[in-house]
Amino acid sequence: MKEQSSVIASTRPLLSTRAGLWWGLLGVLAFSFTLPFTRIAIGGLSPLFIGSGRAVVAALLAGAALAITRQRPPTTSQWGRLAIVAGGVVAGFPLLTSFALITTPASHGAVVIGLLPAATAVAVVLRTRERPARSFWVFAILGAVAAVVFAALQNGGLGSLTGADLLLFGAVLAAAIGYAEGGLLARELGSWQTVSWALIVVAPLMAVLTVVSALEQPPAATPVQWLAFAYLAAVSMFLGFFAWYRGLAIGPMAQVSQIQLVQPVMSISWAALLLHEPIGWATAVGGLAVIACAALAVRTRLTDVAGRA
Repeated sequence: MKEQSSVIASTRPLLSTRAGLWWGLLGVLAFSFTLPFTRIAIGGLSPLFIGSGRAVVAALLAGAALAITRQRPPTTSQWGRLAIVAGGVVAGFPLLTSFALITTPASHGAVVIGLLPAATAVAVVLRTRERPARSFWVFAILGAVAAVVFAALQNGGLGSLTGADLLLFGAVLAAAIGYAEGGLLARELGSWQTVSWALIVVAPLMAVLTVVSALEQPPAATPVQWLAFAYLAAVSMFLGFFAWYRGLAIGPMAQVSQIQLVQPVMSISWAALLLHEPIGWATAVGGLAVIACAALAVRTRLTDVAGRA
């Protein structure tokens, strides 16, 4: 009986890790459609309306879920941290990518956003004050350089970064900070509660921006474009975070963040299938370079953490 109990106990951490990875993968799958569907919605909706309007719809869903389940409001300090999450993933990433995708293909955006796993790992390191090996920083920097070089070469040569590229890099930074803080906060509030309260935090501002954008450029979308917007609001902005933050909360956070490495591959595939965007050798090579550097950065940090344990 003792041997059986010890076997069961030893398998629990493994099962927990696998659960975190599977939840993380489900969240990444949901997020992988975000760039292609944003590109579709932009055909009939303004980027400001898409970025803010989807947050308003998601906030309504979040408010209903919180009210029905009678969740206890966060503490004062947690509200401040929720504002950081909201600024990163509710406002920053959606708005910046929506404006960027006006002029750049979804596949191009997917490669740049491939930096997100390494950026999230860096944000977690800074947030938790860890001291990873020097190789972690080397690979993280190499990933950033690879993404910058890819973006510049696709725009005509080194030094040719466009405004859209700067918006995409800003989106990566915003999402990384929001993911890191949200993952930590999910351990206190719960996964879906974290994103729900974050949506509530910025709902008033997003509502004002939605009205302003609708007045300046009245929506004139087709049914397909509205369906794309509905996905961005209900899944990319809300349900996808249920799975993603649950995976990060179960952890280990750095290991689950590795799952993001498949997101650019998925997004590029969806862009080719749904938008018929050509995937040339530059996109393929650039994507592989960014993903490889991000993978090495995250894996180095994992090895370093395991060694200290």
